[in-house]
Amino acid sequence: MTHFAFTGNGILNDADISSLVEGEAIRFDCPPDEDQIQPASLDLRLGNKAYRVRASFLPGPDQTVKGKLDDLQLHQIDLTKGAVLETGCVYIVPLMESLSLPPMIEAAANPKSSTGRLDIFTRVICDNTRQFDTIPSGYSGPLFLEISPRTFPVLVRAGSRLSQIRFRIGRAQLSDPEHLLLHREESLVFSPEDPFIDNGIAISIDLAGEGIIGYRAKRHSAVIDVDVRDGLDMLDFWEPIEGRGKNALILDPDKFYILVSREAVHVPPLYAAEMVPFDPLMGEFRVHYAGFFDPGFGASEAGGKGSRAVLEVRSHEVPFIVEHGQLIGRLAYERMRARPSRLYGAGIGSNYQAQGLKLSKHFRMA
Repeated sequence: MTHFAFTGNGILNDADISSLVEGEAIRFDCPPDEDQIQPASLDLRLGNKAYRVRASFLPGPDQTVKGKLDDLQLHQIDLTKGAVLETGCVYIVPLMESLSLPPMIEAAANPKSSTGRLDIFTRVICDNTRQFDTIPSGYSGPLFLEISPRTFPVLVRAGSRLSQIRFRIGRAQLSDPEHLLLHREESLVFSPEDPFIDNGIAISIDLAGEGIIGYRAKRHSAVIDVDVRDGLDMLDFWEPIEGRGKNALILDPDKFYILVSREAVHVPPLYAAEMVPFDPLMGEFRVHYAGFFDPGFGASEAGGKGSRAVLEVRSHEVPFIVEHGQLIGRLAYERMRARPSRLYGAGIGSNYQAQGLKLSKHFRMA
């Protein structure tokens, strides 16, 4: 195995990930895309085949994903020329990337921002695991992606990128006192009052005003090609929600909403962040998708005052009223091992810098 001379704990940056590629700790079935490495993560690409399965699963400590697929698959789908994945179905897709990690490096995966905004539920699975989206240190083997479109049928193909992976060494997440200190030094969020910190910085929901405060997804829509941007009329897929000064919204059970944070968010260059659900005891709803925030999100390109966090929200079981300023998620910050050579922003084709309430890149706004 190649020796990697990384020093210090933290999230690996783009140069570190390139080193993993050069040392074959990350391997590819076909040459990587030029823009596949992000400031603090690697985009993962779908392979040539999808397996429609009866149910989601984890292989457990003594089985491979392929072994479980032999028992659970219903049929196979060729993705080389593209195929439609239907809502309410579960698919497993071998990824083009595989790993041979050194003992000190572990990894975690998450849906890409655009994937979450389309309500496509994805989770990375590796062999012999008891957890989704978690790759243990020293793992050597293939990666698979579970895909379940919830609202829209989607057209995908070999090479489509729905998920991303971060690599870390040791403990990286900040403690609550460290979050507070960093906020005082770097202004992690811009809000009317001091932030509430509990395993990260709490994020609340913005439902104020007379204009559009969110979007509710329509059912029974046309197919969305995940690789085509600005190609769809948003009104064919989304119902805009007018605020009308009520400062509140009733979430209908199992409906999917795009909302926005009241706070503007800033991720300094030496840090990365992850949006995680707030305490589920706070109510019968949740931010449906976790998400990675790269170093530089909400930085100078956003006018120095941060960028809003878009929230993918779903209520469960019963209708639930959310009100302006209600806590809905939290941002957990982690240290980078070193500053990335490139930061999140327009210079690397980032889609959501300086955003407010914004749908995914696939839609033309009315």
